[in-house]
Amino acid sequence: MTSTPMIPTADTLAAAASTAARKGPPPVHLWNPPFCGDIDMRIARDGTWFYLGTPIGRPALVKLFSGILRREGDAYFLVTPVEKVGIRVDDAPFLVTDFTVDGTGSTQTITVTTKTEDRATLGPDHPLRIRFDPSTGEPSPYILIRADLWALIDRKSFYRLVDLCCHQRHDGQLWFGLWSAGQFFPVMLSSELT
Repeated sequence: MTSTPMIPTADTLAAAASTAARKGPPPVHLWNPPFCGDIDMRIARDGTWFYLGTPIGRPALVKLFSGILRREGDAYFLVTPVEKVGIRVDDAPFLVTDFTVDGTGSTQTITVTTKTEDRATLGPDHPLRIRFDPSTGEPSPYILIRADLWALIDRKSFYRLVDLCCHQRHDGQLWFGLWSAGQFFPVMLSSELT
């Protein structure tokens, strides 16, 4: 006779994540626990985490949960060595709230910081992608943080990044884009700038 696993609470997930994180970043990519069902947890587009419809007000707890986050296809899970639960993500699981720049022009390096204090240097391992809303044309910029987990770049940071953009030949066309870590990231065709 088999029993259905109980869906863990935020408290039990936090305790398991805290234990796993004591030795450094949790190796969630190595864990393959049974799926225990979905939990009423959601990450809003602005990077706010909600549990049972209420914002999680403790940044340390949010950071702990973000460390055990894993994406599989289009689904997101919190994973510990013994359990895996599904959560909802409105857009991207992380939000870039700031960045630093070292150098200038084609030799500059841009390092972003997320709301959960993850850091990533824009470059080959952490590429930039831009999605344009088909109805409004509004850009939504993202950077890969880790293991298929992307961060939306907040509006103020994106405007600051645009100030660092330049025109550069790329794939035979002139693009408006950004240099970081020796790589050019095209944002939009120069001819489309109005």
